[in-house]
Amino acid sequence: MGTLEIIYETQNLIAINKPHGLLVHRTKIANDADVFALQLLRNQINRRVYPAHRLDRKTSGVLLFAKNPDTNSTLQQLFQQRKITKTYIALVRGFTDKNGMIDYAIGENGKLQNAITHYELIQHFEIPVPFGEHQTSRYSLLKLSPQTGRFHQLRKHMAHIFHPIVGDRPHGCNKQNKLWKTRFDMTTMLLHAQSLEFEWNNETIHIQAEKSEEFKRVLEILKP
Repeated sequence: MGTLEIIYETQNLIAINKPHGLLVHRTKIANDADVFALQLLRNQINRRVYPAHRLDRKTSGVLLFAKNPDTNSTLQQLFQQRKITKTYIALVRGFTDKNGMIDYAIGENGKLQNAITHYELIQHFEIPVPFGEHQTSRYSLLKLSPQTGRFHQLRKHMAHIFHPIVGDRPHGCNKQNKLWKTRFDMTTMLLHAQSLEFEWNNETIHIQAEKSEEFKRVLEILKP
C-alpha cells in the first residue's frame, strides 16, 4: 500500500480518501489483513491519529481522523448527535425511483436497531448486455444519505429494496457480480463515501473525495 491521499488537514483534523479494500483499523473479523489506514496515516504524518468514524473495508472515500483526544471526543459527539452529514454514491442494479426513503431496522449487537436511508437518483444506465431473461442490463447511480449509521446499513438497505450495490458480497446479487467480473474484470464494490459536512468553530467544513479510478472506469463502460 502506497502513500495515502490526504484530502483535508488542519491543526486538529485530517481526512484521507480511503482506497477500496483497506481496513480502518485492526479487527477480529478480518484476520487476513496486516495493513490498516490508522497505522499508515500515523506513519505517514509521524503522529498519533484517532479515527472519528468507520468505513467498510470495501467502501472507498472520505475517512476523518482527529489528531488529539479532545478533538476526537468532540467529533464522536457530532457523529452520535447526527450533526455530520454523510453523502455516498453507489451504483445499484436496476432502475430506481427518482428518490425515496428506506426505513428498515437492522440487526446490530444482537438486537434490531432502527435505520433510515434517503436516496436520490443521479442517472439511469442501460447497456446491451443480456442478463437473465432481459436483453439489456439496467443500473442506477444514486446519492445515498444515511440518517443513521448501522453496520453495513447502505448495503443492506439497497438489497432490501431489490437494488443491490454492484460488487457487494454477501448482500449483493451473485449473478450480477459474476457478470461484472467475467465480462469487465471488475470486482470492486461500487460504494463511495463522497463527502462529510459539519459545523466546526462556527465554520462549515465540507470534505469531498474523488471517486476511485475503478468507479470512474465503470461509469465510462456504462456511458451511452
